[in-house]
Amino acid sequence: MATIEECRAALEKLSDNMDRAEGDVRAAASLDRSVSCLITDLDVTFVGRMTGGRIVVQDTLQGPPREKAQIRLAMKGDDLLAMVDGELHFARAWGSGRVKLEAGLRDLFQLRKLL
Repeated sequence: MATIEECRAALEKLSDNMDRAEGDVRAAASLDRSVSCLITDLDVTFVGRMTGGRIVVQDTLQGPPREKAQIRLAMKGDDLLAMVDGELHFARAWGSGRVKLEAGLRDLFQLRKLL
């Protein structure tokens, strides 16, 4: 089972990958939105902001998010690590229910470019 530190490092790596993106992916990554990522097996939520092509984690909370972020993710820690390491494809994980993504319709259309 992934640790909180490993999950935070995975989010940082994801942020680095987004920062280096180009084209349509870069445009999708440049959204300015609040973000939460609930790690279900650890019962921990990372909250922050997607801005400037990066995800900036501002806080780590015990339990589910206290406020509704504009982009909300939920998954197991091992799935987060596997996605960031390229071992698990996001669209496949989302389609099978291993990863939950909630956002407004316009944001979902933009975020699909990241897939």
